Amino acid sequence: MLQGSCLCGAVAYESGPLATPIGLCHCRTCQKAHASAYAATARTARADFRWTRGGDLVAAFASTPGKKRWFCPRCGTHLMAEWTDQDQVILRVGSLDTLLDQRPVVHIWMADATPMLEPPAGLPMFEKGR
Repeated sequence: MLQGSCLCGAVAYESGPLATPIGLCHCRTCQKAHASAYAATARTARADFRWTRGGDLVAAFASTPGKKRWFCPRCGTHLMAEWTDQDQVILRVGSLDTLLDQRPVVHIWMADATPMLEPPAGLPMFEKGR
């Protein structure tokens, strides 16, 4: 099982293995939500994800119709997102406590990429989602 948590430790989760490779999302909502040029994300099965601490505390924001972004309301750490009609959730890889030996394999939503930062080279890039 993979373990993850927020910065202040109030919220924690566990999930099964990653169901997709790690991608770097450059969409505008990820930029705003993470205060960063992009967010490292990967999917895991919804059935294999559960809050282990702070489940009654964790908060969600509907950033797009049908999509919720879950975060700790105390420290602001974004932990996962979900399309409510899909069988996978989107982990925010930076919130994992488990060290991964995988590296990102793709850049997505390059149409929104910020020009102030040159994305790391050598990975496929897509203007929108994969």
